[in-house]
Amino acid sequence: MADHAGFVGLGVMGGPMSQNMSKSFPVLGFDADPARLAAAEGIQKARSAAEVGRACSVVFLSLPSADVVEEVVLGSGGLGAALRRGSLLVDLSTSLPSVSRRIAERLAARGVDFADAPVSGGEGGARSASLAIMAGADPAVFDRARPYLASIGKTAVRVGAVGAGGIAKLVNNMIVASTFAVIAEGMALAVANGVSVTDLYDAIREGWAGSRVLDVSAPAIAAHQYVPGGTVDMMQKDLSYARVLAAETHCPIPVTAAAHEVFVAGQAAGLGKNAQPAIYELWKHTGG
Repeated sequence: MADHAGFVGLGVMGGPMSQNMSKSFPVLGFDADPARLAAAEGIQKARSAAEVGRACSVVFLSLPSADVVEEVVLGSGGLGAALRRGSLLVDLSTSLPSVSRRIAERLAARGVDFADAPVSGGEGGARSASLAIMAGADPAVFDRARPYLASIGKTAVRVGAVGAGGIAKLVNNMIVASTFAVIAEGMALAVANGVSVTDLYDAIREGWAGSRVLDVSAPAIAAHQYVPGGTVDMMQKDLSYARVLAAETHCPIPVTAAAHEVFVAGQAAGLGKNAQPAIYELWKHTGG
C-alpha cells in the first residue's frame, strides 16, 4: 500500500480534506473517534495511526492541538515509530513551530522527512478544496508534498524551513482573530447607537472594511446564529500559540493579546463551541 496517502485525523477539516485527496490518490485513514472513522467517505480505513504509518510512504495529519500532534507522532508506539525510512509526514494542523521542529529533528534521525503545512479557509475551504496552505519544509520535501497539497488546496506556498508554515498560520490567525474582534465591537457600537447590523454591513462592505471575515460575521451576528466551522475555542487556542511564539522571540504583539482576551472572555461566557462571530454576544447588553 506504499502508493497510498495516509491521513490521520478525520474531523471537521480532516474529513473533507481526506475525501478530496482520495479523488486523486488512494487514501488510508484513521481517527481515534470511531464515529468519525465510520463516517469517513471515499477512503480505506485503518485500525490505528501506527497502521497508517506502516502502510503509507506519505502521511498527513489534521489534529486539534500541538499536544495531540506530539503525542500521536512521538508517543510510545505511535505513528513516528511506525513510519519507514524514506517516508514523509506532513502536518496540516495548526501547531507550535517549536513542536514542529522537535518532531522534524526526531524523525530525521530515523530517515523520515517532515513538513508543517497548516491550512486556512475553514470548513468551507476544506470541503471545496480551496484552502490556502503555508508550508515549512526543505525545497525537495515540499516538491514531494506538492501534488498531494494540490488536491486539497487552491494555493500551497513554501514560506521557509520546518516551523515557518506554523509561523505563517499563526500570523494569519492573528489577523483573522483581531478582525473578528473589532467587527464584533464595531457592530455592537453601531447597534447601541441605532444602526442595524445589516444596514451597517451593506454600507461598509464595498469599502476598505470589506473582507471575508466581515462577510462571514455580519450575517451570523444579524441572525444570532453561530454554526461552526471554526470555533471560539479553536481561535483562542491559536492565539495562545501566537503569544507563546511571541514570548519565545521577545516580540510584542499587543493587538493580538487584546484579541486573545476577547476570545478567552467568549469561552468564559460559554460561547466556546460556537463559530467565531459569537463573540459579539459579549456585547448583548447593547440590545443587538
